[in-house]
Amino acid sequence: MQTLEKQPVNNAAVIADEGVFYLPTGKEVELCTHAHQSNIPLMLKGPTGCGKTRFVEYMAQQLERELITVSCNEDTSATDLLGRHLLQGGDTVWTDGPVTRAVREGAILYLDEIAEARADAIVVIHSLTDHRREIFLDRTGETVKATDDFMLIISYNPGYQRSLRELKPSTRQRFASISFDYPKADDEIKIVTTESGVDGATAKKLVNIGTKIRQLTELSLMESVSTRLLIAAGKLIASGIPPRLACVSAIAGPLSDEEEATEAITNLIEISI
Repeated sequence: MQTLEKQPVNNAAVIADEGVFYLPTGKEVELCTHAHQSNIPLMLKGPTGCGKTRFVEYMAQQLERELITVSCNEDTSATDLLGRHLLQGGDTVWTDGPVTRAVREGAILYLDEIAEARADAIVVIHSLTDHRREIFLDRTGETVKATDDFMLIISYNPGYQRSLRELKPSTRQRFASISFDYPKADDEIKIVTTESGVDGATAKKLVNIGTKIRQLTELSLMESVSTRLLIAAGKLIASGIPPRLACVSAIAGPLSDEEEATEAITNLIEISI
């Protein structure tokens, strides 16, 4: 897989290269393609590291559209998304934010972890999700209408958000939805093999570790082991790190700071690889 070059655009990243690897596990590619053709905004739901962002990158490549990604957080405001006036050479110049730029250019706009953003930031995208398909820039008095090429995609993790912030029904019901989960074992083995560079046998052991950890509900982990972590462990192994050390570093460590949970995961790793 080729390395993707990312250029910052305020709080955004533009995917400017090709070669994104993604292994479809259902009808998600077909659904996204038809949603784009029908001007329907899309909501991706699923646990951290299950492939939501990679899927969006892949679809931007397939649809031959520029992708502008915004990683939302508790500080993400409407101004961050729409734009602001900035001083340039003694003059005050309006600078588009990532949402405004995506609407103007007919790009795919991906708001990752949208539920983390401030309420005012979520509200400003509402006019993009109905028949209007436009945004109003109150600081300039301009209304920017989206072209048919523009598409809005958001994502969030329902399990994680349940204990923190929830998307309001008035927001969720503006989107078609695709649910993601961790891939089936055979698919996950293919993904880990391709992405990390380890052989199939090692990838199978890593996936088995991931499956077993996901079944350890008694550990009360906030997030279970993601495909992303399995790939990271595989990359360390492929680079020459001993398998057990690689797994403890890339899997056990990131999952928990609790000594009991870390010890249980480490023990599972030691008997599995």
